[in-house]
This record gives sequence, structure tokens and C-alpha cells, in this order.
Amino acid sequence: MPEYGSGSLADLLPTLAAGQGVPNLTAAIPELTPADRNCVFLIDGLGWEQIKAHPDEAPYLTSLLGTSRGSTGRPITAGFPSTTATSLASVGTGLPPGAHGLPGYTVRDPATGALMNQLRWLPWTAPHVWQPYPTVFQLADAAGVHTAQVSSPTFRNTPLTQVALSGGTFHGRLTGEDRMDLAAAQLAAADRSLVYTYYSEVDGKGHRFGVDSDAWRGQLMYVDRLVQRLAEQLPPRAALYVTADHGMIDIPFDDESRIDFDEDWELRAGVALLGGEGRARHVYAVDGAQDDVLTVWREVLGDRFWVASRDEAVEAGWFGPPGSVEERVYGRIGDVVAAAHADVVITASVQEPHESAMVGMHGSMTPVEQLVPLLEVRS
Repeated sequence: MPEYGSGSLADLLPTLAAGQGVPNLTAAIPELTPADRNCVFLIDGLGWEQIKAHPDEAPYLTSLLGTSRGSTGRPITAGFPSTTATSLASVGTGLPPGAHGLPGYTVRDPATGALMNQLRWLPWTAPHVWQPYPTVFQLADAAGVHTAQVSSPTFRNTPLTQVALSGGTFHGRLTGEDRMDLAAAQLAAADRSLVYTYYSEVDGKGHRFGVDSDAWRGQLMYVDRLVQRLAEQLPPRAALYVTADHGMIDIPFDDESRIDFDEDWELRAGVALLGGEGRARHVYAVDGAQDDVLTVWREVLGDRFWVASRDEAVEAGWFGPPGSVEERVYGRIGDVVAAAHADVVITASVQEPHESAMVGMHGSMTPVEQLVPLLEVRS
């Protein structure tokens, strides 16, 4: 289960900013010693288990898993679902999914009845209506902390950046090396600074080729050097935190491992919309069919998926601590929520041809997907 309030991605930035004197934030991860200058480097798709499994490709990251070089490392939880849009919103707002309102890859918009892709932001929805809370960066900037995001220029004006990662200044750089160098410079730009930087291609190669492919291993070797490059440039009184938005698991291409919703009449019965992604599905039933859909999904998938009604998932804390799921978000969650615990996915070959062809998948609450690194280097 996600450790909201004590050890999740949503707890990281509030802890760091609270240590810098930003008001109205809680240091929920007390073992993180306050620093004047904090940098968060988020590597998309690089889970804790993937680092542990590849020490030869990632010697510097591996050295940070324990206690050495003045660094400490442990896993924290991504949150549910363990997917990019949800996790980045949790990181940037310091809120769990049930509060910030991005509870999946695709979810139903109760106002229109249509599926909303929260990564690509399609169909268009007013960003600050969908996610109305200020980011931790905005709060830090207002409190006089120098704040900056260093990422790909592509993300400068995206709605997801607006609602999750805005505040202070955005700096677009194409190469990983340029991002590391600029992140270090931004850290040193003021006595108190909060800097975020990001790299996406570990996730991209994992989706396309799998997390044990040569292409993926090459990206891991590259990002290991990036982390070391940034760590070696830290200005005085600084802390670098390396984390990720989710891990990843490879799913075989066979009928037992890939259940095609578009070809399965039992799973389709009574379903109006299929949301989420392969390992974390939001299922929206036709009016009056909610109980029947829940029963069938449990009967068909219960040995491979955790299958819950919306209320069960909310009460169990999937989307945040009890009482944290807001009314505006409640209807975005599926009538039925299915999270894989076996090496299996629910694809949709007609509706989602691109996603269905991916090798590496994520979204659920298994350790390989849910656990992300929290690696620290201090100067």
C-alpha cells in the first residue's frame, strides 16, 4: 500500500520546503535533514527494484542505496496508480491523488462523461479547474526561496507542468548533461533554493523494449553518469534527492499474460468506458450495472488482480488517507478499480493500440512498480 503521509512521493517536497522555512507545510519524512539548497532529480520509470537488479550498469546509484559518501538511500512509495501523471502531480503539489485529482492515466470527467487523458491532457480541460491547488514550488517561491525547474523544452507550457510543476522559473535544456549543469547552477543561485530536474528516456526505452533490454540498460548507464555529474557539482549546504515516478515490469506477449478487453465479452459486459492503463484499470459501468460488473471482474480476474469497488478502494486508502478523496475527484475514479498483482495486463487492442504494444508496463501496487528510490547526496 502507498505510505501516504510518511513515505510517499507526495511527502518529499513538503518535507524539503518545510525545512527551508516555507510555512504551512509538514515535514512528513523526518529523517531528511533540512538543507538550505535542495534539488530533486526525478528519473522517469527507474524504480528501486530496477536499481538493485543492475549494480553493474549503475555503480554510482548502487553506491547510494546504502550509507556511503555522506549519502543515504531507501525506497518510498509512488502512490496509486503508479503512473507518470499521477506521480508528478503528487510530487509537485505534495498531495495524494484523491486530493490533487489526477488519479490515473485516463479517467472519466464527470462533467462530460468522456475519458480524460491526464498525461496528454486530451480532451482539453481547464488545467486549474481540474487541479486547483498551488504547487509546492509556488508556495516556496512566495516564501522567498529561489525555485526552478530544469527539464526538456517540450514540457515548458504543458497543462501537466502548469498544474503540477510550475512556480519560479522554467529552464528548458535538450541534453541531460546541460540539465545537470544548469540544475547545479540554479542551486547555487541563492542562499535558499529548491530545484527540480527530470529525465524521461529510461521510461521510454522500458516501454518500448523492456526493462532488461540492451537499450534500457544503456539508458540506465547514461543516467547513472548524470546523477554523478550533478552530485559532483553540488554547491555548499546542498542536498540532492534522486527519485522516480514509478518502477516497471515486462509483460510477456501471450494470451495468459495479456487479456484483451476488446476481445473479451465477459469483461466488456455492462462496461461503458475502460480507463486507466493495463495494470491499473478504472472501469466505468453502464448505469445500474455497477454491482454486476464488479462481480464479473472479480470472478474472471480475482486470482490475478486486486478488484475493488470505488468505495472499497477509497476506504482502503488506495488514493490517499481516509477522508482525503475530495468530492470533485470521487467521480473520476472507476466504479470498479482493478490493480494487477500477477505478471498480467488488461490491454485494449482496438481502443489503445499503442499502449497495448508496450513491453514494459506499470501502474499497480506491486513492489517492482510501487517502490521508488529516495537517494540522498549532501555537500
